[in-house]
Amino acid sequence: MFPITVKPTGADIAISRVILRNTAPAPEAVARAVTWGADEKVLLAVAAAGWLATRGRGEALQRAGNHVLLVTVAASLLPHGLKGLVNQIRPDRTTILGHVHGISMSGKREDAFPSGHALHMGALASIAGALSPGPRAVIRTLALGLSLTRVFVLAHWLSDVAVGFALGVGLERSVRLWTGFPKDRTCGSRERC
Repeated sequence: MFPITVKPTGADIAISRVILRNTAPAPEAVARAVTWGADEKVLLAVAAAGWLATRGRGEALQRAGNHVLLVTVAASLLPHGLKGLVNQIRPDRTTILGHVHGISMSGKREDAFPSGHALHMGALASIAGALSPGPRAVIRTLALGLSLTRVFVLAHWLSDVAVGFALGVGLERSVRLWTGFPKDRTCGSRERC
């Protein structure tokens, strides 16, 4: 029964072909550098540092620190478990031509689904719902942009990124039920979240 094999959609293939035809080593290197902003190891280190910084800083900050660390750990574990259940070949393995244009290989061959980077960014975008509109918009825009770098470097199909992002949002919202974050319960309204 497991693992389940998932094939990319027609749109996934069309998008990857456009990227493949229009990339070069320099933009590929920039996208690869930027994508580190959504890497689980980097995010775990930042979340742990943030958690330490919130100790002794008041109930609301400590709750936020606990929540962010717990979400980050869960968002690091979930994609690994799902990748054990689902096989999908990464787009960078489907063509040799891509490697000529600067596309390098990412991760394990059949670990495209879902995007762990996008899952982290979906969780971050959801956490940002507790912030005021300005910072919330900036963080959500950055989270979406960082997620899309995974498509640009052909590490993931667009559908992998979309599903990963949605899973991250769902994961973060589920963890809220346990952590009580944010303390202000008005965040359930559209205005705040």
